[in-house]
Amino acid sequence: MAFPRLASIFSRGSRYRPFLRDFSLTLFGIATWVPVCIFINQHVGELTFINGASMYPYLNTGYNNSTRKDIGYTSKWNSFHNLERGMIVTFWSPDHPEVLAVKRVIALPGDKVYTRAPYPYPTAIVPSGHVWVEGDNRDREASKDSNYYGPISMSLITGKVTHVLYPWSSFGSVKWWEFKGKTRVIKARE
Repeated sequence: MAFPRLASIFSRGSRYRPFLRDFSLTLFGIATWVPVCIFINQHVGELTFINGASMYPYLNTGYNNSTRKDIGYTSKWNSFHNLERGMIVTFWSPDHPEVLAVKRVIALPGDKVYTRAPYPYPTAIVPSGHVWVEGDNRDREASKDSNYYGPISMSLITGKVTHVLYPWSSFGSVKWWEFKGKTRVIKARE
């Protein structure tokens, strides 16, 4: 026998059996929940840590006073369906594909946007399957958004930030419908 010591543990039995039974049940329990957790994270929702100044003042209200990050809940269910102007979305940055960015939807397909520098043209019409996103911070240096890289493809959107979980003073649902943007947008005919 290749492992005589291991065989003797199993044959002696009574002293090690409760430990082996408990260990195998725990391992089985963990192994069965791992796919469930992965599915939830990929398709239902996840916690999003929001840092930086681009969404100031709505998110990260204390970005220049502390190093804390806001924590939001991002719904991934139908992430780029039923988008509306003002919603806050997470998406893979076109500039740095490994970075998950958080911005606000300003314009939908067919809308005409009056852009800001560094965008090379004074206006842009959002093509089909794309959206125009901007950070809430009006400082050009604080937010790399569609004024920097143009409209983003809806396929880059990973979810909608629906709730702020931390800090406690901001706890609650994201009231995107109350957003009054400063970027001038002419809505497409529906």
